[in-house]
Amino acid sequence: MKREEARKKAQALVAQMTVEEKASQMRYNAPAIKRLGIPAYNWWNENLHGVARAGQATVFPQAIALGAAFDTELMEEIADVVATEGRAKYNAYSGKEDRDIYKGLTFWGPNVNIFRDPRWGRGHETYGEDPYLTSRLGVAYVKALQGDGETMKTAACAKHFAVHSGPEELRHEFDAQVSAKDLYETYLPAFQALVEEAGVEAVMGAYNRVNGEASCASPALQKILKEEWKFEGHFVSDCWAIRDFHENHMITATPKESAALAVNTGCDLNCGNTYLHVLKAYEAGLIKEETITEAVVRLFTTRYLLGMFDGSEFDSIPYSEVESAEHLQIAQKAAEKSMVLLKNNGILPLKKENLKSIGIIGPNADSRRALIGNYHGTASRYVTIQEGIQDYLGEDVRVYTSVGCELFKDRTEALAYEQDRLSEAKIVADQSDVVILCVGLDETLEGEEGDTGNSYASGDKVDLQLPKVQRELMEAVAETGKPVVLCLMAGSDIDLSYAAEHFDAVIDMWYPGARGGSAAARILFGEVSPSGKLPVTFYNSLEELPEFTDYSMKGRTYRYMEKTAQYPFGYGLTYGNVQVVSAEAVTGENGLMIRAEAENSGTMETDDVVQVYVKNMESSHAPGNPVLCGFARIHLGAGEKKEVQIPVSDEVFTIVDDTGERREEGHRFTFYVGCSQPDARSRELTGNAPVELLFER
Repeated sequence: MKREEARKKAQALVAQMTVEEKASQMRYNAPAIKRLGIPAYNWWNENLHGVARAGQATVFPQAIALGAAFDTELMEEIADVVATEGRAKYNAYSGKEDRDIYKGLTFWGPNVNIFRDPRWGRGHETYGEDPYLTSRLGVAYVKALQGDGETMKTAACAKHFAVHSGPEELRHEFDAQVSAKDLYETYLPAFQALVEEAGVEAVMGAYNRVNGEASCASPALQKILKEEWKFEGHFVSDCWAIRDFHENHMITATPKESAALAVNTGCDLNCGNTYLHVLKAYEAGLIKEETITEAVVRLFTTRYLLGMFDGSEFDSIPYSEVESAEHLQIAQKAAEKSMVLLKNNGILPLKKENLKSIGIIGPNADSRRALIGNYHGTASRYVTIQEGIQDYLGEDVRVYTSVGCELFKDRTEALAYEQDRLSEAKIVADQSDVVILCVGLDETLEGEEGDTGNSYASGDKVDLQLPKVQRELMEAVAETGKPVVLCLMAGSDIDLSYAAEHFDAVIDMWYPGARGGSAAARILFGEVSPSGKLPVTFYNSLEELPEFTDYSMKGRTYRYMEKTAQYPFGYGLTYGNVQVVSAEAVTGENGLMIRAEAENSGTMETDDVVQVYVKNMESSHAPGNPVLCGFARIHLGAGEKKEVQIPVSDEVFTIVDDTGERREEGHRFTFYVGCSQPDARSRELTGNAPVELLFER
């Protein structure tokens, strides 16, 4: 169904409603209007990395891990599964007249905010720090979620619009001050791509203010969204964000005024309860009925596009699709593609036949929480790292285990001394030929304000260090002198300087999903080569970064950092040795294409990611460092060569000036084509340099 047709049907239906009925439909938990045959509908549904909070579903790796896969085709595959399972569950639930929260088709994802600061607790909900990578993965996800059928498969929502990445503790009162250049160069491109390229059906406003205006009632942001980008879908507030207008931002005095401000500025749907005051605002003359009518028409246009009233070709998707064997296999594949090998002195891959015993140590080794991140569904089976290795080894190798320490508490048993499992960890290491040490965080330590159990319940990190008990565990295991593979399970930058110095291998496994342990075992034992790349910079310290509350990009992320990274954006090793051996820039009817030949001179087959970065050699408005502008995942056998073609948008020849205008500037550009960034640290870590192409326009 085309939007014009859906809108006409929505207009005809809404025209039959009283103003009271219309106002009732602007709340996320919209009640039924029985006299018009309209069932109740709850707009609040989650799909960050699988259908969430609605019972059984395939639990994919967390969003930051999907960012590390650098794979748009994989994103489409995952999103199609999420949409299929969402439909299957909706069909089954609505068949039982269960129209509760989390059981609908309007999903509030993806999160395409920019992970600009490693302290932000919700950064693992994003695809990383780069606007280009975020936009490519976000567009792929949204297109597949919504599908290309007669009706929309599910409706996606781009969040949180805009300029939102912490601090969580202050988000209800915070005013993010941002320059026009940073706004249009960093914070908006992914949202623009989701609107203009993917046709995202909804956009969610953030909690904070932006340059003085509340994100959910910002004339400036609405003008960009609806006038510049021609967005035609519906706009929803973040949950209870409109209440913040009068309680925290202090830009209104009463709930009635807050509701009026939001509705009049273009916020159609309220996650929260402030829109219970819409009728009072209408009766007081603060909102016109036609403004309410237009908001409700937009909402019902979405419902018609989903086929909620006329039927959909997706109504027949059966419940048996939920967590099917095929979907679980895709989740495991995603985990395998997302894991990032940061260090390997040759110990990996491990060889089962050479081991008599293996030690698995650490608070995240047998943790389900460390698999799933936040905004997750419920799996019918979880495979932890420990279980995955045990399943893989069977009875052939003796496996010793120890939790080593709690995640952050100083003891595992209330009546014990501090670090009561440290000696056990040493004993396990002593008994083992090799140690798999699993450390990190989980959603109780990094996440959303109010959802986490850290000292502030803010969700943000105060530094880049692992909890003290885990650092002590690392030191104790290192002192045993046994070979150690460190597996980090976290959603953000963690200081790995000690691990890099003392351990034989380091792998970032992120939050790898319910089948993460199976993927980890296959990676560790060489059934598949690691091939993920960091979607965020790992810094050496926070001292080189601006204040957390400073939204200027100066000194932030790989595009503007001035010091050397501990591990750079785009970096990740494999069990092969892939290098781009030649490249050329070819201009044709479809624009610029980078044609590259990659060779795997290693002895193992592997995936890798060919990355293209561009540096404007003339403009002072360009970012300080080369910027990602293209990537492609390839698979190469040992000794194999392969050609890959990567399209590059004409936008790479533009800059964003201080007024926020994007325009062409400069004629000389350098493209860098390789399997990492072109910075000195990446060259040092990989032993390879990208091919440089000088290009003049």
